[in-house]
Amino acid sequence: MAVVANAQQDHQYTQFMYNKLLVNPAYAGARGVPSITAMYRNQWTGFDGAPQSAFISLSAPFLSPRVGVGAVLSHQQAGLNRDFFGNLAYSYDLIYSEQASLRVGVQGSVRSLAINFSEATTADPGGPAIDPSLVTNRVNDVYGNVGAGIYGTFLKKYYVGFSLPRIYSNVIGLNTNAQFATAKEYRHYYGTAGAILPINKDIKLLPAVLIKYVYGAPLDADINLNLDVREKITFGVSGRLGGDSGLESADLLVFWQATPLVGIGAAYDFTLSRIRDYTAGSFELLLQADLKQQPKKGKKGKKNMANPRFFL
Repeated sequence: MAVVANAQQDHQYTQFMYNKLLVNPAYAGARGVPSITAMYRNQWTGFDGAPQSAFISLSAPFLSPRVGVGAVLSHQQAGLNRDFFGNLAYSYDLIYSEQASLRVGVQGSVRSLAINFSEATTADPGGPAIDPSLVTNRVNDVYGNVGAGIYGTFLKKYYVGFSLPRIYSNVIGLNTNAQFATAKEYRHYYGTAGAILPINKDIKLLPAVLIKYVYGAPLDADINLNLDVREKITFGVSGRLGGDSGLESADLLVFWQATPLVGIGAAYDFTLSRIRDYTAGSFELLLQADLKQQPKKGKKGKKNMANPRFFL
């Protein structure tokens, strides 16, 4: 019997610097061209029913470079739980100049939460395939919500953002007795920042951080340091705070810009918390594609991107 239980409600990704639209609607249209990002994560490999998540997002300017629109479809499963999520985002650039940008964004979202009891099994190998104590095969509920965020870029070197993807705290528990506490969605606050620091003409240092806060849990953060080589290969390391030692995982990342329009990435997390002896870690796969190349400007027809690809 559990009196109180707490669990992770939002998806988390090690390659957070490539999927800002997932948590911040103000990022819609920020890349300056229509782009698609898809990612898959397998968390804590080796556990039966371990969390798996995937999403695909589309972001593009709309009618004007100052206006951006975006859409996200995502799925997460952990144990018997199945979570489907979709949102539509709109952003507007309050400061549109060569040296600075400050976008504000809003989003509307729909979330489907389901528990698939038909997959539950008993501990006894000789027992029935389905737990006989369950009176139903599936529970499914749909919830709507709204979110908001801001996202700024400065001097073609720095970015910073803050967002609240779901403002309303929906009650999501199955318990209808008002005398007892039941599960609900909690507001998750996200802060992100990063920079491009040139070392020489071919190599850039790319620090980035994602800070996460939700009521009832310690402040959490993903801290990343990447090297970009000739805007072709990006690789680096991350650390995720948490766990008994203060560090939940140490992560390796790599991203290859295969063509001017298509990039492929991967990440692997080495688990450092107390479950490290029972899991082979976590891994992610990433595909990012621009549907249109940046306008060519400047001498010799070279591209003059307002912001480097990683930065956007």
